[in-house]
Amino acid sequence: MKLINSVKFRTAWLIALFSARFATCRMPLIKGKSARQNLKEKGLWEEYRKKYPYNPAAKFDTSGTESMTNDADLSYYGVVSIGNPPQSFSVIFDTGSSNLWVPSVYCSSQACENHRRFNPAQSSTFKWGDQTLSIQYGTGSMTGYLGSDTVMVGGISVANQVFGLSETEASFMAYMQADGILGLAFQSIASDNVVPVFNNMINQGLVSEPLFSVYLSGDGAQGSEVVFGGTDPSHYTGSIAWIPLSSATYWQINMDSVTVNGQTVACSGGCQAIIDTGTSVIVGPTSDINNLNSWVGASTDQYGDAIVNCQNIQSMPDVTFTLNGNAFTVPASAYVSQSSSGCLTGFGQGGSTQLWILGDVFIREYYAIFNAQSQYIGLAKSV
Repeated sequence: MKLINSVKFRTAWLIALFSARFATCRMPLIKGKSARQNLKEKGLWEEYRKKYPYNPAAKFDTSGTESMTNDADLSYYGVVSIGNPPQSFSVIFDTGSSNLWVPSVYCSSQACENHRRFNPAQSSTFKWGDQTLSIQYGTGSMTGYLGSDTVMVGGISVANQVFGLSETEASFMAYMQADGILGLAFQSIASDNVVPVFNNMINQGLVSEPLFSVYLSGDGAQGSEVVFGGTDPSHYTGSIAWIPLSSATYWQINMDSVTVNGQTVACSGGCQAIIDTGTSVIVGPTSDINNLNSWVGASTDQYGDAIVNCQNIQSMPDVTFTLNGNAFTVPASAYVSQSSSGCLTGFGQGGSTQLWILGDVFIREYYAIFNAQSQYIGLAKSV
């Protein structure tokens, strides 16, 4: 009897140990005020967008170092901690970039002064690196230093994670609620070839599967989250469509067409699309987006905003994005945003770039699974 109990105890202990080490981690996401909302409340939005044109596609400029955009609508963020004892920061979980960085006590930019700042001297496990960091933005840049420390994401503790400590930050960051960025794209586009946080989760055996999934709830609803190491079937319905990556840099896939009422209105003959949690809207080439907005009944103002009559939403057509032979339909209730100042479509001009960016407007409709090992994206209808 003692031997049996001993075996049972050891088996239970091994299962507990395995479960603790190889697990899934839920990271709740908060939908806060965007930079656009903050600037509007301060009466600064008109001046700001004239000075700094909205250019979400600047993030995917491959001419130099990894770039990110001055996206005025970013609003989903989660809280991570760095160091020992831990220092907490709110970060955008961004599948369109690959570096982790937060403000530091060495930064005197306005954006740093109104955000939490990491102090290396207060962490017993921090180590300085020997490289500087520079990430270009549409309207400026973030510069700083590299260091390494323990990063806690939900219940997962990532040891020796290299991250950026900002010294200067672009001015638009002052109006964002999040302190920094946690990139979830591939190492090949990381500045200074830094190993991304999720790669280290896999390398250190901290997740049960080499994938993470993203659920974004609708406006005003709670429950948005990133699940590292697994999925949550309660957030989607029906089967998952698995789409191979066309490039393992960003989460990039083949898009066949964009249609309205069965008519191809954009991406004729096929194009490339990126599933990006770090872009709030759906972005495409300017000519394609203008045509798409025209088809749904929107008129574009001098700033590129596509305006619709709020009373027309119920009669506006669905837009279908066909990805690798799979049709994903987005209704007007999902692609039109309403505010006190009126209604806008969530289709943004990307300038001369031929890339499409399927951002939060799309991901709110379709639960997204990012498999780093097999290099597939899974999409299923969100519930």
